Amino acid sequence: MKLIMAVVQDQDSNRLMNALVEHNFRATKLATTGGFLKSGNTTFMIGTEDIRVEKALEVIRENCKSREQLMAPVSPMGGNADSYIPYPVEVSVGGATVFVLPIEQFHQF
Repeated sequence: MKLIMAVVQDQDSNRLMNALVEHNFRATKLATTGGFLKSGNTTFMIGTEDIRVEKALEVIRENCKSREQLMAPVSPMGGNADSYIPYPVEVSVGGATVFVLPIEQFHQF
């Protein structure tokens, strides 16, 4: 038994949830916030048998695409902010960060 934790961008979360249900995966969906961009994302907790892990990863891969997004940089904390001109910076967002963890016991009451 494995626990798959997938952190995805909010834009991908509904599409991923529908695909997981379509492929008979049970998932718990948690609203989370990223630390770098401080934007909303969603964390899925998916419990599955070892033999279905690759299929779950395939579903995640197909439904969570990375994309480019413009972001205003954070102003400098020290020094003179008068000369600081914030130009938008293009960053890559989306996709999925996935952890696959072994589970010693699973109980459903």
